[in-house]
Order: sequence, then C-alpha cells, then structure tokens
Amino acid sequence: MRTSRLARLSNLGSLARFSFENLSVAGEAPGRGLSPVTRAAAQAYAAEPAGWLVITGPSGSGKTHLAAAVANRRIALGGPALFMVVPDLLDHLRASYDATGDELGFEAMFDQVRNAPFLVLDDVDAAAGTPWAREKLFQVVNHRYNAQLPTVFTCTGRPQTLDDRLATRLADEQLSTVIHLEAAPAGQGGAYAQVGGMSRERLAEMQFRDLIAQSSWSSVERESFHAALAAAREYAEEPAGWLVLLGANGCGKTHLAAAIANRALSHGRSVFFAVVPDLLDHLRRSFAPTSEATYDELFEQVRNAGLLVLDDLGAHSSTPWAEEKLYQVVNYRTVSRLPTVLTSDLKPETMGRLHPRIYARVLDPQAGKRVEILVPHYSLGRDDGAAAPGRPPRRRA
Repeated sequence: MRTSRLARLSNLGSLARFSFENLSVAGEAPGRGLSPVTRAAAQAYAAEPAGWLVITGPSGSGKTHLAAAVANRRIALGGPALFMVVPDLLDHLRASYDATGDELGFEAMFDQVRNAPFLVLDDVDAAAGTPWAREKLFQVVNHRYNAQLPTVFTCTGRPQTLDDRLATRLADEQLSTVIHLEAAPAGQGGAYAQVGGMSRERLAEMQFRDLIAQSSWSSVERESFHAALAAAREYAEEPAGWLVLLGANGCGKTHLAAAIANRALSHGRSVFFAVVPDLLDHLRRSFAPTSEATYDELFEQVRNAGLLVLDDLGAHSSTPWAEEKLYQVVNYRTVSRLPTVLTSDLKPETMGRLHPRIYARVLDPQAGKRVEILVPHYSLGRDDGAAAPGRPPRRRA
C-alpha cells in the first residue's frame, strides 16, 4: 500500500515501467552505452542516496531511463521520490500563480520541489531561456545544494557547459557524482519512428545521389539547388541545431530531409520523421483511453529524438492547442540544441503567419541555418507561362 502511494506521488507516470532490470548494458543493444560499472554506481546511489547524481549524454543514450530507474528503486525500497522534467516544472510553476480550488498555489508547489526528500530533475539544460525561468531553476538548485538534499540531474552536455551558477554546483566534486552515457556506436543503425506515412522503406529510397539539377532550370534556380544540397550534406555529417528548408511544393526539400535522416540512422542516431499536421492529429488522438501509446510517451519521443524532421510546417490548423504543442517541441529542441530539420512551403516573408514564438525560434540565426530552394516542382516543372527566377516570363502561344 505504501509503495503504491509513493508511486502515485512520484510524478513518474509512464516512466514507472523503467527499471535497472530492463536497462541494456553496452553491447547487448544499440543506443544504451551503459556499462556494468555505471549500472552499479547508479544502483548504489538508489540504495543509499547521498549528494547528487548527474547523468549526462546525447539524446537517446538512456539518461531519462536511468534516472527513472533510480527513482523507481527508491520507491521500491520504501522511500519517496519526485520526478520532474524541468521545462514542464517551469510551466507548472507559471500556471500555479493562477491556481484555484484544490490546486497547489505557487508557494506550495515551489516549496514541495525545493524540499523534496529525493528529487529527479530531468533535462536540466533544456529550461526555457527567460530570466524568470533561469532564476526559478537556480533557486531550486541552490536551495538543494546548500541543504545537500539528494538530487538526480540529467542533461545533454557536461555540467561545466551549463549556466555558470548551475555549473559550479553540479560540477562540485565534493557533492556530485557524474555519469556520462555514450551514444549508439556508429554503423549499428539507430531507431526510426514516423508519423505521416514516411515509412522506413520509403525513406531509404531518398538519397542525396538521386537529386540532380535539371537542364531546364535557370542559373538562379540551379544555384539555389546546389546551395541547398551542399548545406544538407554538410548538416548530415555534423547535425546540430536547426536546418530550415524552404521552397515550393515538389522542390525536393522533403527528399533532402529524408536523405539527412538516412545518414543519421547509419550513424546510429535515432530519427523521428513527422509530417506536422499528422503529428498534431496523432498527439490529439493519443489522449484517447484506447490509444496504444500515451500522450506523454509520444510527446517525449518527439522532443528527444536524436534527429527530428518536422515536414510541411505551416500546413497545420492553427488552433491554440496545436500552436502550443508545436511551440513546446520547437522551444525544447532549440534550447537543447538538438538536431532538427524543418521543411515548409512558406516563403521567408510569409513565415510570420506562424505563431510569433515559433517563428522567432525557427528563424533565429543563432539556432541554425535557413536555406531557400527556388526550383519549380522537381518532377512536374513549373506551370506553363510562369517565369523562372532570372528569366523573363514565357509568352503563351
């Protein structure tokens, strides 16, 4: 009875299924990079938590699984545990200002997190970059640092790469044990998931070598095509941040995104290929009780994919719910610098139709690169009489 109650209070949700028993040791399965020494260190901490445990590693390396396994072991041993994804925690804190009825107010919620006997803060380096968010997160971390309360952190980068005030605390060798998980070995192939019809078989047919400039294109069109191809090839070798591919329907941008995804899979990176309207529909349906995958599971899979492809942005219905979910994904991956490829039929001057928060992150030059492809439909060509960039309009007979 006590264990069941502790599990309900833990906020682990679907992560309650994660345990040390179903973690993979490196060599048993791709993508986990968990050595017997690492497993033993995490198990020892779960049995007698003292100080901090900091788990780092690239997306897909198993950080969240390991942190959840530690929390679940604490609960199994009869101790309390509270699991919080940092961006979600900050959202909850903001919402708690307007709490009504039985809902926890800001002060109560903030105190609960700061003083939890055992706390897991997942994705500590993915907090939204507002001054308010940074300050609230620091207050939680600093309070637990001064009180030396047992805390597990997960982050993509090493502790030293965090904000200075966080870095000095998480990297304190007197308090913190740091575990680094490796990505899947290159050549073993990463996991693939999709929403919207881009099957693994169809994806495999879209390679860089299949894209060839057409002789009917103008010099401006050919130049834009070669620039986009070069940018996509370069990104495929060292994916980081955003690559935004803009162009008319059929210009080859989805093909380029698929070719990048194929390269990422061959390097052992997990890939999620999502057609944006279908993704939002899928997330809505995942709320249904009969859904095989819960909303939280699907949303986390999208947010944390080693490479995320968001195909056809701008074709979705702009409901407040859709915009908010899309913003949460976009913001999370921008702050985390997770590799994300985006395609859209929108022109640079019309992308302002997107929600301002999404627009600002997608086109932020500090977050990635934007490429505009000026060629007509790759297979069908341009409409009769339409002018190619750099050429006068063709006369109709």
